[in-house]
Amino acid sequence: MLKVNSIHVFYGNIHAIKDVSFYVNEGEIVTLIGANGAGKSTILKTISGLIRPAVGTIEFLGESIVNLSPHKIVRKRLAHCPEGRRLFLQMSVKENLEMGAYTRDENDIEADMADVYQRFPILEERRNQLAASLSGGEQQMLAMGRAMMAKPSLLMLDEPSMGLAPILVEQIFDLIVELNEAGTTILLVEQNAQMALSIADRGYVLETGSIVTTGSCADLLNDERLKKAYLGG
Repeated sequence: MLKVNSIHVFYGNIHAIKDVSFYVNEGEIVTLIGANGAGKSTILKTISGLIRPAVGTIEFLGESIVNLSPHKIVRKRLAHCPEGRRLFLQMSVKENLEMGAYTRDENDIEADMADVYQRFPILEERRNQLAASLSGGEQQMLAMGRAMMAKPSLLMLDEPSMGLAPILVEQIFDLIVELNEAGTTILLVEQNAQMALSIADRGYVLETGSIVTTGSCADLLNDERLKKAYLGG
């Protein structure tokens, strides 16, 4: 479904992403794990068109998206739920969800909003409140709901558990599994490596802009070096 081939990304003179290649098959949950500053978020921004790679190709459903603008990539059903949520804080919950469907032309947007409210009942309760007034966990739910409103076939999630209490982290990860089981392919960037590897099919480990290890999540969870570096083992 998604193929990233030998991309290099620079911030000025800084070589942030170095010859990174990976793929995501339809129906999978694939996770990118690594320390802060390893380049995980940069990769997602490059896929979603916010950053251009200096070298390399990115294909989604067999078609190059490397020169497309971000809104055209979303229109192809590839959505990005960014690190830090990036909500429209002075707009209501309902308006934020409507913005998630901005690139769509269909008439079934209300039905999809009802689906988001079913998954996140608290958002329906707060639908007329400003996004700025929500708790951190509620804001994360809204960010995910807004991305879901684009009706993605592939959803990229960047640090969905950041800053959340453990019980909310479990809820968010349960929802990721639910979305996947309902047919959404997931590319997950997550610092909580243990949780990410517990729900994903495959993982890639990133260090200083390069992929250093890849494998099934079962293999990665049993890798002694990874246990010491990321899993507290």
